[in-house]
Amino acid sequence: MSTGAEVIAQSLKNLGVEVVFGLVGIPVIEETTQAKGIKFIGFRNEQAASYAASVYGYLTGRPGVLLVVGGPGIIHAMAGIFNSQINCWPLMILGGSVDNSTRYKGGFQELDQLAVVKQFTKFQARPNGGEDIGRLMTKAYRYAMFGQPGCSYIDFPGDLIQKKMDHHQDLEEMGEFFQEVPKSLGDPNKLRDVVAAIKTAKFPLVIIGKGAAYGDASKELSKFIEKHQLPFIATPMGKGVVSDYCQYNVSSARSMALKMADVVLVFGARLNWILHFGSSRKFSPRVKLIQVNNHAEEIGENYQNLGNMGLGLLGDIKKIAKQLLDDTGLQDYKFGPIPEAIVTKIHTNNRLVALKEDVASMKNGYLNYHVVYRAMREFLITRKLQDSTILVSEGANTMDISRVSFPITVAKHRLDAGTNSTMGVGLGYCIASKLAKPWCHVLAIEGDSAFGFSGMEIETAVRYNLPMIIVVMNNSGIYHGNVETSADVKKPIELSKDTRYDLMAESLGAKGYFVNTLAELDGALNECFGINKVKVNLINVIIEPGEQKKVAFNWQQSQQEAKL
Repeated sequence: MSTGAEVIAQSLKNLGVEVVFGLVGIPVIEETTQAKGIKFIGFRNEQAASYAASVYGYLTGRPGVLLVVGGPGIIHAMAGIFNSQINCWPLMILGGSVDNSTRYKGGFQELDQLAVVKQFTKFQARPNGGEDIGRLMTKAYRYAMFGQPGCSYIDFPGDLIQKKMDHHQDLEEMGEFFQEVPKSLGDPNKLRDVVAAIKTAKFPLVIIGKGAAYGDASKELSKFIEKHQLPFIATPMGKGVVSDYCQYNVSSARSMALKMADVVLVFGARLNWILHFGSSRKFSPRVKLIQVNNHAEEIGENYQNLGNMGLGLLGDIKKIAKQLLDDTGLQDYKFGPIPEAIVTKIHTNNRLVALKEDVASMKNGYLNYHVVYRAMREFLITRKLQDSTILVSEGANTMDISRVSFPITVAKHRLDAGTNSTMGVGLGYCIASKLAKPWCHVLAIEGDSAFGFSGMEIETAVRYNLPMIIVVMNNSGIYHGNVETSADVKKPIELSKDTRYDLMAESLGAKGYFVNTLAELDGALNECFGINKVKVNLINVIIEPGEQKKVAFNWQQSQQEAKL
């Protein structure tokens, strides 16, 4: 005889699950999973746990597993569920729910959870009895990562979790889940059309999205671009699939490159707001957009030139990149030198960034984003830490400026707000990164406002001994920062001035640093990557508030350009 909780734990073990994220309610399932050798990471808030489980699926290619209590627990976890759904990352949610005997009677934390999660999940189910648990969990796990990755949900009534039951199938002998995700090649006929389009292009351009990172296509795409000397740009989380140091990277002149390109290959990215909806405002009106995606519905989405929709390639990004690399029709093809206008634009923009990074740009003795980022970048390069460091970034200016300031050389080594431009992911992403890739350094660059969403999870990282470095860019506000105002009337973007996040970190068991100068920053970084590298570290960097321009956000598409 086994309890439902024990059957759930054994099913997780059979699925090969190594880590479960969540927040303890009544710790029945949590304890049984630990007894099976599965790590349970208990967070301070379901939102942070859900973000951690979400990105864990992206980093590992296997569904992250989130375990939460019913009612409010599910509501709090919806942040990460939506995050996985919109980013197309695999996530399996296990939710406790009201006992069957008190359902529809106003039971404890009663909520129709299947209805709540339905629009955000690919599969939802509630087992009728113990005999259904293993089968439905296997189905949910498979649905989460097969086809377009997404979310699945299993609802476990409290009485089922604690009920003693006979095994209808001996779970100990079921064996581990071994199914690989089905992957298909691109249509050979359409591949020939794509090859012809590339060869006849006046200016071909490759766009690399985070789907290419998830699809492990780094090796193939790097060889494809190098072999044929193709210019490329990457979306924020597509950075590193091909090293930012590659000579064919034209991201510093992306607006010009997008407008000049007559053939654009899009690997693992959608024509959403990040890519300006494929609009002629940014792309050439006559461009041939060739989308490579494993989700058929995405091919042709928002495409302005309906006559060329047939050029899209449906299939596994890694396999299609290999097909293009090996295609005999392209064997002797090389695009050649990047147009002089783009080279000039790259040099001009790089000089502008260098001017902003010069210490002469500092006002009234304050550090600023560019000066701090230059010092951090040079520290990582000098100590050969770039390839082994996962960079997590969130905030407004904090994140946007860091995209330009930190070259990424390895796929999945830049994590930020993603498709939904989500704030609050930072500490959850850090914890998941250290669990998924324990050999890597984890460096988070957080705006002080963004840090507020998940700052208490420092205690979680300390409790589970997950070393990381958190840099808080403290301008005492949201977006632009604090300005002198009446004591009685505070602007909505203001936070308390020079808040001591370092002392908060110390109180939670981490090592804190308070930084006002470049010398203090260098000393803190040396300790964080040196004698304190086995600790959770927080560097509280005081920077200038910034000019109080009118605040603008990415959703204001009619006035503002989307950020690539």
